[in-house]
Order: sequence, then C-alpha cells, then structure tokens
Amino acid sequence: MTLIKRTDSNWPFPSLMDNLFSRDLMDWSTSNFSNTNTTIPAVNIKETDDDFQIEVAAPGMDKKDFKINLENNQLMISSEKKNNVKEKDENYTRKEFSYQSFQRTFNLSDQMIDGDKISAKYCDGVLCITLPKREEVKPKPARVIKIA
Repeated sequence: MTLIKRTDSNWPFPSLMDNLFSRDLMDWSTSNFSNTNTTIPAVNIKETDDDFQIEVAAPGMDKKDFKINLENNQLMISSEKKNNVKEKDENYTRKEFSYQSFQRTFNLSDQMIDGDKISAKYCDGVLCITLPKREEVKPKPARVIKIA
C-alpha cells in the first residue's frame, strides 16, 4: 500500500507546499480570478476550537463594495469598486476611470461548517469572515471517568 505519492523520483519526501493546507474535512483550495490587472487580496485563515476565520486584506474599500455568497458549500467573496473623478481646469477637462474587482472561492465542508451562522465584518481595511464549526466537530474537554 502506498501512502505517499511522489511526483519526483529524485526527492524522497513529499513537498511541504503540497501538504501545507491539505485537510480531509476542509478544502481550502481556491479558484481566483481578476477581471482587471488588479491584485487579488492576500488572505489569512485561522482555526480556533470554535471556528475558522478568514481575513481578507482590502484597504480603501467600503463594506458595500463586497459581496459574500454561500452556495453548494462554496463560499464566494467578491468585490467591485468603480471610481469616477472629474476635474475641470482652465482649458481642459480631465476624466479618470478606476475599476477594481476580485473574486475568491473557498470550498467548505458542510459536515464541519455551520453555514447558517457564517458572519462577516469590515474594519480597518480587513474583511473578517467567521465560519463557525458544527458542535459535533468541536473538541470536547477532557473528563474524568469514575471507576465503579
């Protein structure tokens, strides 16, 4: 029985990057795209006993610029921001368009995440999304069992 799949026969150990975020109950792989030449925001993912927390770095945005959807165990975070600036000066008019957008998708386990209790807030340039764990997957405290 083979437990480790090796793609490079010269390297005896699996790649750290291949295994860094692999989990049986949660697929944090992402599908990302940007409609413009903008940068996709950096994301931090933190696990606690009670939940997972996703932090999306998005300075200069407003909470109205974000859209968060959960459908078929896929959490989609997207943003679109349009700016129109018009300036008039003596002999010319300058008009600049600015458009930013991104989309990130995370595949969630419905057996681990309570989708009805997902919440989000935007503060100080960071979008924070809390994904509560289902009660049955939260760690149970140790208990002493009496011997009869």
